[in-house]
Amino acid sequence: MNCILRMATLMLAALSAGQMVSAYGQASPTATQALRVSAFAGLTATNTGLASGKNAGITAGVDIGFLPLFRLYPSAELRGNFAFDQGSVEGQKSVLGGLTIAAHLGRIQPYGDFLFGRGEMNYGSGFQRSHTNIFYTQSSSNVISPGGGVDLTLSDRWAMKFDVQLQHWSSPVTPTGHQYATAGTLGISYHFDFNHPRRNKR
Repeated sequence: MNCILRMATLMLAALSAGQMVSAYGQASPTATQALRVSAFAGLTATNTGLASGKNAGITAGVDIGFLPLFRLYPSAELRGNFAFDQGSVEGQKSVLGGLTIAAHLGRIQPYGDFLFGRGEMNYGSGFQRSHTNIFYTQSSSNVISPGGGVDLTLSDRWAMKFDVQLQHWSSPVTPTGHQYATAGTLGISYHFDFNHPRRNKR
């Protein structure tokens, strides 16, 4: 339940930030001409990297764009992931932030990202570390997550998102102490338009 609340809080924070910046942009359109803010959410399938474990979850986040550089569009990203179906082995949840760099090729915007944050692993009925008598039900870890994907523009505001992350976790239950997860997300993005505010109808 706490994870669901955190995910909801993340989305509300993204929308609130967009509304605040929108108000500022209307007051000073020239100063905010290059500002780009978008929020996204989607369904995520994860291979946890432990005993063929699989998760189904929700990923949501927000991107705040910077000025373009050499026809590339950098942005800061914050995202969270919560597994609503943890499978029979392990459930993962995480909050990550980092840098995304995109290229705009008409309706297609490929991007790469490098994210870092914290994650939690829940082992359901428990998991015993190899060659020891230690029995784990939960552990936490730093998460390193390089990845990328494609946004496919549907309209001025909406885009489809296809995203893949290759994640490195520290794990107390594997012989190497490392765990490599792969997460694929299919979702939707909403792009806030601060430079063309809607006109009030008389």
